Amino acid sequence: MYARTSVTTAAALLAVTAVALPGTATAASPSASVTATASGSATGTPGGTGSPLVIAHRGASAYAPENTLAAVDAAADLGIDWVENDVQRTKDGQLVVIHDDSLGRTTDVEQVFPDRAPWKVKDFTAAEIARLDAGSWFGERWAGARVPTLKQYLHTVEANRQKLLLEIKAPELYPGIEKEILRVLRQEGWLDRAHVRQKLVLQSFGADSIRTVHEQRPDVTTGFLGTPAVADLPSYAEFTDQINPAYTSLTGDYVAAVHALKGPHNKPLTVSTWTVNEAADAVRADDLGVDGIITNNPDVVRDAVG
Repeated sequence: MYARTSVTTAAALLAVTAVALPGTATAASPSASVTATASGSATGTPGGTGSPLVIAHRGASAYAPENTLAAVDAAADLGIDWVENDVQRTKDGQLVVIHDDSLGRTTDVEQVFPDRAPWKVKDFTAAEIARLDAGSWFGERWAGARVPTLKQYLHTVEANRQKLLLEIKAPELYPGIEKEILRVLRQEGWLDRAHVRQKLVLQSFGADSIRTVHEQRPDVTTGFLGTPAVADLPSYAEFTDQINPAYTSLTGDYVAAVHALKGPHNKPLTVSTWTVNEAADAVRADDLGVDGIITNNPDVVRDAVG
């Protein structure tokens, strides 16, 4: 599970605990090299002292088109270890990284396939989606960026020595997607001991989906997106290591209630909140005791709390 990090220099290398995942946002300029920054990692205890983990939402999505390889690289250039993404399934069973269940907002699908409304991801093959421009909507500089497959995304995260918070998006639309995601992760080397313990978390708004992941791979760290009632938290602790609520629902009492429980790996549950983009909100979330902050502006959050 996530562990809160102590403030370190970019060169610091601290020990990794058996289950708690390391991660930092080291003090680095946007032009900092990946090699110099991605290795800085530290561990701590949930709810303890130190800075919360900074997680780049859909990559550094304030600076590059969301969920593209460019957004992963933008996070790396900022010195951010952890990136978050969204995974869905195409008509022909391929896994692609995109947030919306429709291709309309972030690609030129309406121009390329004008007669295919409502342009749902599940209605297009991987080859068709690969034709789409997923960058021009964000700016001319990004023209030609593509919707990456999960395999392509994993390769880039690995090359950057980053870590991944993978969201299973709308699992109700894609029966069996959990098994398929785990298969790709295994094929790409992401289910070995080092990745599972240090570099990977699977999360979803679907409790059943996260329960399925836990049943199929009990060693994998999991997170539930949402704010279950405090009375229901013990039942979630049976299959998830994290409770990850929206920032707008966050209170100190709720964070404390989550931290009071242990998850399936016999470690205290942790809290990563989303989506926090302003420095003042990041400071407040830190004051409430969160273990991670998911943000479009990881440099702003890092500088505010780190």
